[in-house]
Amino acid sequence: MSDANEPVESGGSATGETPVAAASGAAAPAAEPAGTEGGRRVRVVLVDDHRMFRTGVQAEIGETERTGVEVVGEAADVDQAVTVITATRPEVVLLDVHLPGGGGVEVLRRCAPLMADAEQPVRFLALSVSDAAEDVIGVIRGGARGYVTKTITGTDLVDSVFRVQDGDAVFSPRLAGFVLDAFASTDAPPVDEDMDRLTQREREVLRLIARGYAYKEIAKQLFISVKTVESHVSAVLRKLQLSNRHELTRWATARRLV
Repeated sequence: MSDANEPVESGGSATGETPVAAASGAAAPAAEPAGTEGGRRVRVVLVDDHRMFRTGVQAEIGETERTGVEVVGEAADVDQAVTVITATRPEVVLLDVHLPGGGGVEVLRRCAPLMADAEQPVRFLALSVSDAAEDVIGVIRGGARGYVTKTITGTDLVDSVFRVQDGDAVFSPRLAGFVLDAFASTDAPPVDEDMDRLTQREREVLRLIARGYAYKEIAKQLFISVKTVESHVSAVLRKLQLSNRHELTRWATARRLV
């Protein structure tokens, strides 16, 4: 679900011990994260197209006096993200991979000048449910400093944010070896810039269209309306610069997406 957002003040309760995606309610305070030593602070923007997830992360890590993290803005799609990041200039952006408007890679591309700013660099940490090779490699090549999955605890996420602020590279343990192997290998999966322009739902519709499903069948399978399917198909055709579903099918078949 996507919605408009403006910079927000930090606040909320957190446990620091549960996965950030499940954060809710009040609980006994967790051990103080390492990042708060010496009164350190880090300004963060949350970019995710699910409002409830952003709310959970805000509650889990955004109690500034305890964690040292100040959430200065939120965004639900690529355009919002670029606008909020440019306006607030945070030290760290927590970035979801799959976003309306082109995905996390598009945010990184459009924020490249901010990442390259020697005086006040904006650093990105991918926070995603996906551990797919193309997602991880895509955002790292795009300039993100790390990639953690949404099973991470609040305490570990705070620690990761401060490490990225310091310029370190941070990965979930299961992904660290994979990333090293992928970049050392000549067989690393290529990044498909055309696919990166599509949202996760648009990719789902694309695959079903390429498999020959009718709009009504796609709507039923994805629990959406036929009109919504038509809108997604139009968006896919526009982004890929194709004219009709037959060209779309050939395009998907050539990339072995069927």
